[in-house]
Amino acid sequence: MVKKTGFGLIGTGLWGEMHARTYASSPAAELKAICDLRKDRAREIAGKYGAENCYTDYRKLLERDDISAVSIATPDFAHTEIAVAAAEAGKHILIEKPLATSVEECEKIIAAVKAAGNIKFMVDFHNRWNPPFAQTKTAIEEGELGKPMLMYVRLNDAISVPTNMLSWASKSEVVWFVGAHAVDLARWLFDDEVCKVYAVSRAGVLKKKGVDTPDFYESILEFRNGGVATIENCWILPNSLPTVIDFKFQVIGSEGAAYIDLSSNGVIHKYTGEEASNPDVFVFPTIHGKPMGFGIESIRHFVDCVVNDKEPMTTGEDGLAVTRIITAIQESSRKGEPVEL
Repeated sequence: MVKKTGFGLIGTGLWGEMHARTYASSPAAELKAICDLRKDRAREIAGKYGAENCYTDYRKLLERDDISAVSIATPDFAHTEIAVAAAEAGKHILIEKPLATSVEECEKIIAAVKAAGNIKFMVDFHNRWNPPFAQTKTAIEEGELGKPMLMYVRLNDAISVPTNMLSWASKSEVVWFVGAHAVDLARWLFDDEVCKVYAVSRAGVLKKKGVDTPDFYESILEFRNGGVATIENCWILPNSLPTVIDFKFQVIGSEGAAYIDLSSNGVIHKYTGEEASNPDVFVFPTIHGKPMGFGIESIRHFVDCVVNDKEPMTTGEDGLAVTRIITAIQESSRKGEPVEL
């Protein structure tokens, strides 16, 4: 019998449940405890995925000696205090993107992790496991596209996300919720750092619906080695879209180009007597009774790193870099001028 490592989960929203599902299905992991401010939700997820205990106070979960690692899947503005406490408790940490919503908070978390010593720390930029992007990364590294020059990332959501799905949307922005993925992809695929940002945003549609947050951002990122990325993040697309996500990408290199369209789960169009649907085949489908997809694989990577003493692919420094860029995007949109990093 393989001795299983104890894992805990703090935060049980849509993506938090995916962490629970992954740990519960992993031969090397044992989901020991769940924490959520909503006691009924914590109990629901604990019962569904076989966790022994549930809490509303994350400190109680962190006190358990049988838990070696935790996932932090709380809203983006509620990461710092929990992450610092987890590091001080000596737990390995997988934290959902963004690492935090200010540079100072990111640095505080990273300092706590370093002070704790030998713990694994990973930020869940799961699109690095998304097959089309992973293949594009390989094509770039093998020189098939030449030097990447121009990139376009469009990652938008239907308006139901900020108005119905996220009760805390007014405390965040689309540039944090989906923009963090887009920024990380650009950094990763260019293998470079941003030196200048110019961005514009507008607000009004969501405010009229009682959600005080910008409707969209349009950003241009200049990289040190000359690459340029345009990133579009919008939260007001119509709910009549086949799925809530509008995701398109292109990279143009000196000797080639790649184009990716992940919008609307367009691989399968299913029609029954009652409805039409586009089932998910990439993010977290169930195949032969087992959870699969890139949303699962990034969490499995964390389990592998904890169990087999490996270094995570995505680090606290990646999280800090993305937050630094997004705060520059926000500053540029407020000032109406470029911001240098």
